[in-house]
Amino acid sequence: MIKKIQFILIFYFLFLNFFNNDLYASIIIKVKVNDEIITNIDIEKEAEYLKILNPNLNQLNDDKVLELAKISLVNEIIKKKEILKFIDINKNNQFVEEYLKNLYSKLNYTSESEFKNELNSKNNYSINEIKEKIKLELLWNELIYNKYNQQLKIDKEKLINKIDNIKNENQKEYFLSEIIFKKKKDESLENLVNQIKLSINDIGFNNTANIYSISESSKFGGKLGWVKESSLSNVISNKISMLKEGEYSNIIQIGNNFILLKIDQIKVSEIKIDKQKELNKLIQLETNKQLNQFSRIYFNKSKINYSINEN
Repeated sequence: MIKKIQFILIFYFLFLNFFNNDLYASIIIKVKVNDEIITNIDIEKEAEYLKILNPNLNQLNDDKVLELAKISLVNEIIKKKEILKFIDINKNNQFVEEYLKNLYSKLNYTSESEFKNELNSKNNYSINEIKEKIKLELLWNELIYNKYNQQLKIDKEKLINKIDNIKNENQKEYFLSEIIFKKKKDESLENLVNQIKLSINDIGFNNTANIYSISESSKFGGKLGWVKESSLSNVISNKISMLKEGEYSNIIQIGNNFILLKIDQIKVSEIKIDKQKELNKLIQLETNKQLNQFSRIYFNKSKINYSINEN
């Protein structure tokens, strides 16, 4: 009887060991960011999540989507490490639930449970893991605001004058998508633009945004959502005013960055202007635009301090 039990235990150990070895053999370290590793399993999981954020990615080949997922995870690790230098990452954030609701609504899910079911069906992140990702982005935004809020320059008088020129009448709104890119020092702008345009013709504007855009909107295929014509700068308004739905603009240079804007939809609505409300919106838009610029600057400066090794 004792020998029989010993045999069963030995068989059970060998059985577990066989399958564990098989599991470990399938896990490959793909990237190291300082002391943190990213495996092929991590990248595959992130890739499925990116496809939920932008379903158009299903049109790309697997290698391209996996490359985007790898970049996404590297960026996430760097942001987390920078946050840890200045902010208690374990503190509660009251805006996580609100951000989550905005996220799944933007993706056309009617409830958190519906979004959760979609994640489960793809063997993707749990809803709690998504909340941790959201928390990380909110803390990153807090870090950027704390560092740069004194450098924000809002020309309030200019915005007030813009509001004063708006009449109670029909107003255009655009559903916009963007590609924000920056050329390298020795890179030809013409060649880069041609690459981007060829990519747009080949795989579409939104998928190209995932690949080339340096904006936070890139995870969503560059989608910005509905923007009132009155909220746009004169430069941008002039560039897109003659475009039809489905068309995108010529290059717009803003500082050291370049932008392509695509009009997904146009609608015209009758409006009654609440000038204070509109002013607050314009101030918030301008604030967000400048903070996004500071975010890119700080991230790029931080990134050079990290060792990123790919296998």
